[in-house]
Amino acid sequence: MKNLLSYLLLAFLLLATTGNAQETYTIAGNTIELKTEVEGAITLLWNTIDNEYRYFLKKGDEIIELKNTRVDGKYQEEYKQVLEEQTRDESVSVDKLKLTTSSLKLFFVEYNKLKDPNFESDLKPLKLKVRLGAFAGITNAIYSVNPNNESLPLLGFDFEIIDNNHLNRHALVLQFKQVFESSNHKYSSSEFSFNYRFKFVKTKKLDVFVNMKFASYAFVTALNYNDAEIPIDEDGEPYDENETPVAYESDDFRFRLNFGLGADYKLGNGYLTFNYNDIVSASQDSNGEFPLEFALGYKFNL
Repeated sequence: MKNLLSYLLLAFLLLATTGNAQETYTIAGNTIELKTEVEGAITLLWNTIDNEYRYFLKKGDEIIELKNTRVDGKYQEEYKQVLEEQTRDESVSVDKLKLTTSSLKLFFVEYNKLKDPNFESDLKPLKLKVRLGAFAGITNAIYSVNPNNESLPLLGFDFEIIDNNHLNRHALVLQFKQVFESSNHKYSSSEFSFNYRFKFVKTKKLDVFVNMKFASYAFVTALNYNDAEIPIDEDGEPYDENETPVAYESDDFRFRLNFGLGADYKLGNGYLTFNYNDIVSASQDSNGEFPLEFALGYKFNL
């Protein structure tokens, strides 16, 4: 079951892959499919070929590859010389230019605006937004000892940061989650975690996302169990009904790779949220139970 869930999450991520429309070009006798990032007096073309980002400048009918070869451990930065030669009729600096999509895009847009005052670009400044939400739910805490697979109540808060202009499918989330003990299971935890979310479904009303917890700090209070999943006393022996089992406390900060799913539905001035957290983990061993951690909440735009 855990493998099946892993494959499903991977499939969601693959389905989420998006990109610009591609066209076929013949360059130095080779046929290459390239995406158009900026189109104008100079056009920026690019694609990933053999797992390598490759960039091209198109001016008129001429297409020139932008390269940055490495010789004796030093990058030659040939792309800067090419761009200087092709844009010498306008004053655009290449001093701090990097061979990355975002850096090249800024350069191409700046030059095209100087050449044509009516040039329009989809290049927009960052538009950061913050959302604050609260949620409640249940968990069976599969990454802890839970002999009878008890469900425990939880409460929490999300502090979400998004950029609607450039990264509207992505979000960073700082989360606090409190799991409470029950009368049948003496386990509680307080956790701060850093999360990344990719929204593979995004509409005006509904976002559906994969959540990845990549780091967390947790403070845990629980009963001390031996390998037989029986609480033990101060001497390390199984306790009997006349003794009180020993509780322990622990805290740690660690990098994680835990995955879950969630959805936000626009309702009123905010969003109704549903999360199915910690379904699988690449960094933690579970106790073998099926993961059941569901939370329902509401978040506001700040």
